[in-house]
Amino acid sequence: MLNDIDRILFHEQTILSRLDELAAEITAAYRGKELTVIAVLNGSLIFAADLLRRIPLPLKLDCLGVASYHGGTESTGKVTFKQLAVPDIAGRHVLVIDDILDSGRTLHAICARLREEAQPASVGICVLLRKRIARAEELEADFVGFDIGGEFVVGYGLDYQERYRNLPFVGVLKREVFESSLVSGQGG
Repeated sequence: MLNDIDRILFHEQTILSRLDELAAEITAAYRGKELTVIAVLNGSLIFAADLLRRIPLPLKLDCLGVASYHGGTESTGKVTFKQLAVPDIAGRHVLVIDDILDSGRTLHAICARLREEAQPASVGICVLLRKRIARAEELEADFVGFDIGGEFVVGYGLDYQERYRNLPFVGVLKREVFESSLVSGQGG
């Protein structure tokens, strides 16, 4: 897997140090509130676990399974929810945690569905990475770990075709890795 990485953007220690800062920001923002964290599966799993252990607040944790990349390197524009019902969050402050804010489609669809179906007190967004690109949906994250360019990144929960999630850093995937699978018909 390491041979498929062009360069490392954020080493593990850099990520963990930033999580300390993010946790402090989130703790200050939600102190004294009924907080429910919703982790977006599968990409946010590692990020959410490491972040939540740093937040000294009572909170509820739930997960939502969604897909929008469907094996490719860009959002297809179609967001698929993997479960029928949304968590019971009526009247609670909700923080949606995801690995990356890219096109904005996935997070927009999640937040819209939560607001429409569950009547939370508020919905906030926390992402490990925010791409500095034009978004398909008007959306901004309330808490951001790092800003990046338009590179395709993997590691620390982010994947390409369900691989690379377990790398302890965030790195740029070599272009030839996903271009060769697109040519051979393996990409999304």
